Amino acid sequence: MAERGLSVDHVTIWRWVQRYAPILNQRIRRELKNRNRSWRVDETYVKVAGNWAYLYRAVDSAGETIEFMLSPKRDLIAAKLFLRLAFSTGGSLPRVINVDGHPAYASAITELKESGELGRRCRCRTSPYYHRAGPSIHQEADRASVSARRRAPAERSKATRRCMQSEKGKSVGSVRAIL
Repeated sequence: MAERGLSVDHVTIWRWVQRYAPILNQRIRRELKNRNRSWRVDETYVKVAGNWAYLYRAVDSAGETIEFMLSPKRDLIAAKLFLRLAFSTGGSLPRVINVDGHPAYASAITELKESGELGRRCRCRTSPYYHRAGPSIHQEADRASVSARRRAPAERSKATRRCMQSEKGKSVGSVRAIL
């Protein structure tokens, strides 16, 4: 707003977000494709703002991203948290969840079934080869890091520069807002 000669307080921006975010959410949700009920869940280790974190991602079998999350740990708690987050995005619950060999997913899915958050008929399929249906999260993360390294600093996006300039003490959870 300063570029246009307007002085706006941060509280005003917050009020705009509170007022218009639900309206934008309603209009955007109509345009989104309905996800199907066969999910692929994977995680990879990435460096974000100088900190290493696990990037969890769920996509449907058509390749549409359902949800993603950054976590400092790769354990049962993180897997359950991510699956709950993916379930909360709306739409139907999955019929099949295809995972790589990470044992925390099977335990998390079993616990979510027992608690009633996930349907009893949902199957968890462990297959290290399911990535062949499309590009995996590992390939996309590698491709993004290579292209970012090749670009000159002036060509990097504003978000990338902000990540690179951030302090080392920032928590990994705050990076989600930047992505």
